[in-house]
Amino acid sequence: MNVLHTMLRVGNLERAVDFYTRVLGMNLLRETDVPSQKYKLAFVGYGRGNADGGAEIELTYNYGVEDYEPGTAFGHIALGVTDVAAACARIREAGGKVVRDAGPVKGGTTVIAFVQDPDGYKIELIQRPAA
Repeated sequence: MNVLHTMLRVGNLERAVDFYTRVLGMNLLRETDVPSQKYKLAFVGYGRGNADGGAEIELTYNYGVEDYEPGTAFGHIALGVTDVAAACARIREAGGKVVRDAGPVKGGTTVIAFVQDPDGYKIELIQRPAA
């Protein structure tokens, strides 16, 4: 088994796609509109997503729903980056919201930061060596 995707409900699909592609540098992999069921999907990810063996994020817009409560059970999505501080600077420059600046995780030495997407979902950036 392997992780294929994580689904996030969003209030504005175009805004969400812009954030994940322009601000976080993901690719728009595919879109599906199902008017009869009143929803539209956009899949984003790095590379070719599942085609490269990577996970994707499914952004789901339900017609007419502009706001969701993320709840208390969901935590965050994590992305590996080679330089967390530089990634935060790029994200801020692109208009993204950094909610926890780069620094060591509490009780450890791994450098992390958190950003927030337009719907309030948190994305953790974790410093990893270049591949």
